[in-house]
Amino acid sequence: MYSPTDLKKGVIVQLDGKPFRVTDYNQKVMGRGGSIVNVKLKNLIDGSVIPKTFKGQERIEPAEVRTRNVQYLYSDGQTFFFMDPETFEQYELSSDTVDTAAGYLKEGESLGLQFFDSAVINVDLPKNIYLEVAYAEDVVKGDTTSSVLKDATLETGISVKVPAFIKVGDIISVDTTTGEYRERKK
Repeated sequence: MYSPTDLKKGVIVQLDGKPFRVTDYNQKVMGRGGSIVNVKLKNLIDGSVIPKTFKGQERIEPAEVRTRNVQYLYSDGQTFFFMDPETFEQYELSSDTVDTAAGYLKEGESLGLQFFDSAVINVDLPKNIYLEVAYAEDVVKGDTTSSVLKDATLETGISVKVPAFIKVGDIISVDTTTGEYRERKK
């Protein structure tokens, strides 16, 4: 059982028999009255987002979610195809289920699929993914400040802000939770 202060971003809980992922967390301390936790919960079955408030001593049930390692095969634009490398069982997910993870999917890469009652509810990405820079803007000559950031488009189509020294063809690490540049692969 979780207490309200355990409900950090990314935690999966079960309410009314449905799995929800915490997408936003805010705690208010109320003096002697304890604390109140306001969260936004995304329903992992239908995608709806609901606000919810929990008080100090409430108990929240964790969702029984299993994660299975799979390989990303390809996408036809609307459907994403995955395969279990051990059983060769294939999974088809709609673009709604894949959601923002689509920008980090590279053919042949391994990742996790999360299951709730035998239905796939979520794509579980690794914390960091290495992707190749497909396009990067040129830097203005003479701009030598080290904190200059520019836009770069990666091989999967997503855009991230990168330091000025990054160029086309570089392999960079991107944090999948924030979508931010981490480092250049050496």
